Amino acid sequence: MRSADRSARHATRLPWLAKALGTAALVTFAAVVASAQQPPAQPPNAPSSSAAQSSALSVKPLTRDEAVALALAQASTFQQARLAELIAAEDVKQAKAAFLPKASIPSSVIYNSPTINGPSARGDRFSFISTNAITEYQALAGVAGELDVAGGLRATLRRQMALLEAARAGTEVARRALVQAVDEAYYGLALAAAKRGSAELSVAAAEEFDRITALMLNAGEVAQVDLTRARLQSAARRDELEQARVAESVAGDSLKVLIGYDFAAPVAAVDLSMLSPDASELNSFTPDLILKRPEFAQFDALKRAAEQDAKAARAERLPQFSYSIYGGFDSDSLHARALHETTGVLATVSVTIPLFDWGASKSREQQARLRSQTAESQRILTQRGLAQQFNSSRTQALSAAARIGLLRASLAEAQRNVEASIARYRAGEASIIEVTDSQSTLAAARAALNQAVFDYQIARTRLAQATAQ
Repeated sequence: MRSADRSARHATRLPWLAKALGTAALVTFAAVVASAQQPPAQPPNAPSSSAAQSSALSVKPLTRDEAVALALAQASTFQQARLAELIAAEDVKQAKAAFLPKASIPSSVIYNSPTINGPSARGDRFSFISTNAITEYQALAGVAGELDVAGGLRATLRRQMALLEAARAGTEVARRALVQAVDEAYYGLALAAAKRGSAELSVAAAEEFDRITALMLNAGEVAQVDLTRARLQSAARRDELEQARVAESVAGDSLKVLIGYDFAAPVAAVDLSMLSPDASELNSFTPDLILKRPEFAQFDALKRAAEQDAKAARAERLPQFSYSIYGGFDSDSLHARALHETTGVLATVSVTIPLFDWGASKSREQQARLRSQTAESQRILTQRGLAQQFNSSRTQALSAAARIGLLRASLAEAQRNVEASIARYRAGEASIIEVTDSQSTLAAARAALNQAVFDYQIARTRLAQATAQ
């Protein structure tokens, strides 16, 4: 009996609905809701909270590779790491140069006053016995250097070469960290744009419901509370849209910082709906690839550098040998005959035997050994952390891939639910609440699918990061 009464009411409502709204209005309303099934086309005059965002709606999206290339060219920790690598290379050159003799031309003119005091004071007698005449002219040219008998120079060279390897590995670590940051900012912007597009569709559909409800209220078919409910829903959808726009702007700024864009310039990322994750690619990431990470090469190099530091400190307690070979003149006159008589070659070999340095070299040796132990400890901790990152990222990627499959099926069901609700509404068998609920369900399903695609991309990049790919 209740079903028959409801059918009678629907029968009396349908003629009014066709008369008040017309078939075209209902078709328009259906098109508004059904358009939510496809990614939103961005019109040039779409509403925006800023001029930059309005321009971003029509700007050509950056690809992920383009964003990475731009970021690598900007001032960043990666560029600083490259400079540190160049500095380490110069240290190696200096360590190699320490083995080679250093050429120089030491020349001097010395004036030594005649003796003016004492019983032997004479005009041709000079005062200071450390010189050879009242006026002495000296001009020499030669080489001097150190004989690496104790092995200190060799240890220093090996240390600098190890530090250069560590710097190169550090450059790669910084590059990979920058790429990871770009990936997260890039896909974060794509997710924010997808949420903003979904919010715009929700606002358009909610406003269309609002308009139709107002027409029905004017015709006396619905109560004032229905119009109030429709307007509240429209206000809530507009609030969600404004929040989505702000989130998209913030996400865009995060990417602009990395790629060097001006904050007023528009930027856009790829549409998440265009990405088709393939879970089979996860099989290429295996735990054994973790050891190929540049961090481990860096720790090994730092450990070798510390070991060479210990050898260099130990060499300080061994005898040190140096040499010098000079040729030239040392004369009291610049006349040709005097210069000819005082020209010759001077060769010197010196030996320095360390006796006591208050334990300074032993302390430096102990410091070096402690640095070696620190590098080994950091290596173990990093390996554990990367293993945890690998397992977590793989689990998240597999979960996201499974969610994508489920959510795509749910999205299709949500789309059919919207179509059925619209059809029931047009037939007078459903209320606005049923249609708005179905629309909200569709928007939530779309948002969940976009989130799953985002989660997959981020987990995949972290998985690649953990396995040095």
